[in-house]
Amino acid sequence: MANISLFIGGIRPLPESGRPTGIYKQAARAPLELGHEGFIGDQQADRRVHGGPDKAVHLYPAAHYAKLAKRFPEATAQLLVGSIGENISTPDLDENDVRLGDIWRLGTALLQLSQPRNPCWKIDERYACDGIAQFIAEQRLTGWYWRVLTPGMVIPGDELLLEQSDPTAYTLAEAMLCWQEHRPPLADLEKLAASPGLADSWKQKILTRLAWLRQHSNQSPPPVATFHAKPENP
Repeated sequence: MANISLFIGGIRPLPESGRPTGIYKQAARAPLELGHEGFIGDQQADRRVHGGPDKAVHLYPAAHYAKLAKRFPEATAQLLVGSIGENISTPDLDENDVRLGDIWRLGTALLQLSQPRNPCWKIDERYACDGIAQFIAEQRLTGWYWRVLTPGMVIPGDELLLEQSDPTAYTLAEAMLCWQEHRPPLADLEKLAASPGLADSWKQKILTRLAWLRQHSNQSPPPVATFHAKPENP
């Protein structure tokens, strides 16, 4: 069981580049309808990397904000719960407490954990502080995405309740550590690719990496991209 806060928001321009973003969200004060692609009334600007059925809802552990503030004290005043674009915040869970494929009940909806969040450069611009997105990725302070198995209604103050979990599945922390390892054992990557409920886009990346490692056993593999760097010409 986990206590939660809810956040939704529309699309706004970032302060420096003017690029559209859905990172700015406000606390929900009324019941919300949750569909297969997220909360009704919530929006994502770049649908290539956010949103869609496998990334319908984002949860960010509230305790991570203190870690970010310690590393980036110049951004402390802005590092408030709800400010990194999450839909759900909780002080009761982090990446060590959940497993890939876990099914949780929230209100009348059922959610399944599908993958970690890949942070992007817009986080740095949102806080006017370079390096936060990379730090989040490297320290694996990402939070995670849910798919919505059963749509429903969610009321502020509802609790997350664990309905189903495979004790043999990777925790999210273990999964990210395996994915980021320079040359993980192939059996570990195979297990990761076979994880229950895994987002298809991440599964394809894992399978592609597996194929490369099998074919290039004597070569140093390229580093795994763990965050979306700012494009030169955004």
